Amino acid sequence: MRRTIFFKVNAAMVFFCCFLYLGQFARAIGKQAVSDVERSMKIGIIGAENSHTAAIAKTINIDKRLNGVTVDYVWGETEEYAREAAEKGDIPHIVSDPKEMLGKIDALIIDHRHPKYHLEAALPFVKEGVPIFIDKPFCYRAKEGEEFLKIAAKYGAPITSFSVLTHQESFADFIKKLEGVGEILAGETWGRCDLKSQWGGVFFYGIHQVDMALDAFGYDVKKVLITQNGHGATGQLMYPDGKIVTLHLMKKGYSGFGIGAMGSKKTIHQQIEFDENMYLAGIQTFTAMFKTRQEPKTVDEMLIPIRVLEALEKSCESGEIEEVQ
Repeated sequence: MRRTIFFKVNAAMVFFCCFLYLGQFARAIGKQAVSDVERSMKIGIIGAENSHTAAIAKTINIDKRLNGVTVDYVWGETEEYAREAAEKGDIPHIVSDPKEMLGKIDALIIDHRHPKYHLEAALPFVKEGVPIFIDKPFCYRAKEGEEFLKIAAKYGAPITSFSVLTHQESFADFIKKLEGVGEILAGETWGRCDLKSQWGGVFFYGIHQVDMALDAFGYDVKKVLITQNGHGATGQLMYPDGKIVTLHLMKKGYSGFGIGAMGSKKTIHQQIEFDENMYLAGIQTFTAMFKTRQEPKTVDEMLIPIRVLEALEKSCESGEIEEVQ
């Protein structure tokens, strides 16, 4: 009888120890699996002419500001651009054709200076379901962008695009201050923009002010007007409630940006001071999308800025008020 009890007690202890060991082993395997998934998030970048490529890669690869992602591949418009970005950002692989990255990366960044090249470069990766951040502006023509996003949805490829200005803490401070101005009657932004830039005219730097204006004052812009004189131009965004937001598009002068508003109670003005690393918050946003596959912006939030820029471009040529299509 005692022997039977002893045997049962020992068997129970052995079973308990095995169960405990298996639990610890499973947890260790689980942690290793998570770690392996994080390490496998390899990013490729198409475009190296823009300084953003090296800055993004440096933040991730050298400064180690994010966990679970690395920039592993880059393609440049020239060998020199690619080599320089790879050196500054510690990117291990340079490819001579962007399609060489297919099957080797988990996420993609498109970083051409001119937006007309963005969608075509992204399309082969979209068809593989690769999540993609497209540096601003998202595209050059809204109609093409709309078709592109339909294709991306079909293949389950998450897409986002934005200016990092709206991700700065100083911009968030401005949005908070807006709550105290009362009814917003008018707004303004200011910064550098050359309407005749070889990289898309008003698209090239105008996107920064357009993104700020829409995020702060609303996306329901109906008409626009460009007025040019000497050192630059103004772009007026006209809202259905009677509000006008004026973009100060300057060819020269201070290189920073700012935003202001006039309300029924008071006016406010905010210099957009850059964060310690101006790219970090934006990188955190799009790498979160890479991992979760949840898009941070709606289709309208990506396309309306392009429609506004197209209308501004038309007004540059006509000198007349143009409707936002």
